[in-house]
Amino acid sequence: MTDHRTQNRPAPAPSLTEAIDRLADELDDVHRHKSGTVVEYVRGTTVFAVRQGAIASFRLRPEIAEAALRTADTVRSSRGAGWITLQWRVVDGFTLDRALAWFESAWRLAGEAPDGRPAPPRPN
Repeated sequence: MTDHRTQNRPAPAPSLTEAIDRLADELDDVHRHKSGTVVEYVRGTTVFAVRQGAIASFRLRPEIAEAALRTADTVRSSRGAGWITLQWRVVDGFTLDRALAWFESAWRLAGEAPDGRPAPPRPN
């Protein structure tokens, strides 16, 4: 017998960590370095995001980092200039959207040469 109460319900939203990992799988040249509960996301040789439990940190352009600091659950990261930390209590659509946008922005920045241009492709 089918339970009609659950037929039309949307699938549960992915957790923020699941969503970040899915996005990492979709982007080029992302490698994960795990050490205990800490996961570093690396593009080329640059760490651009770090996740540990309900905390995620992202390396962003200075102007994006400053804007990010004006949003809920976000503080400067101890990792250095341009890094922000998101420590979420509840994940809603806005938190999920921000985290994924910051992850992708950090990934793009990690792929640039020091002069701001896209880095040349690495040989295989």
